[in-house]
Amino acid sequence: MDPLHQFQIRPIVPIRIGGLDLSFTNSALFMVVAVLLVTALLVYGMRGRALVPGRLQSAAELFYEFIANMVRENAGPDARRYFPFVFSLFMFILVGNMLGMIPGAFTFTSHIIVTFALALTVFAFVTLLGLVKHGLHFFSLFMPSGAPLVLAPLLIPIEIISYLSRPVSLSVRLFANMLAGHTMLKVFASFTALLGGALGASGFAIGILPLLVNIGLIGFEILVAFLQAYVFTLLTCLYIRDALELH
Repeated sequence: MDPLHQFQIRPIVPIRIGGLDLSFTNSALFMVVAVLLVTALLVYGMRGRALVPGRLQSAAELFYEFIANMVRENAGPDARRYFPFVFSLFMFILVGNMLGMIPGAFTFTSHIIVTFALALTVFAFVTLLGLVKHGLHFFSLFMPSGAPLVLAPLLIPIEIISYLSRPVSLSVRLFANMLAGHTMLKVFASFTALLGGALGASGFAIGILPLLVNIGLIGFEILVAFLQAYVFTLLTCLYIRDALELH
């Protein structure tokens, strides 16, 4: 089977308005599932607020403290008010990545249109935050402090290009890692199945080694799924700090 077949977007509820295709797709379905799972974890996990937390409450508190520390250490104390935005972003990406590890599920973070929309949201949020807080002084971000004025014609275009490339780098990093990782898993899994089928009973023994490799790759891909959510959120925190402090 084509290893890229798993990334095909298929309509579930066809909706066409004029010339626009607004169908509810498998990608949209798993986005809704991700939001519902995060909501269920936080609502039901914190409903009892027990002194000795259960599993759901412990998981909810662990994620809360993890992101709170990330915001405090990387975005600064003034960024605490933006914790809900950062937390929502992390949980949505993390659950979306992890859902893609379930056989037959759809990895919506493997599509550039999804990751670019998330990155563009971060970019717009950070830019508006900087403009609201600093006004036109926000544009001093494009001229590094202490740099000779004579270098301004060179430095300012470089800084502007670097700033505008943020949503591209954010989106491509997440999209490429999830796409490549899932494609690799599919290729190795297909190879193991074909090897066992081609060699019959003897192929079962030979196929043990590729199977062990597949298990290791699955563990590695789970780690990558977490790390990509972490990196995306960490960079968001750093961008917020830049907007607040004009570093």
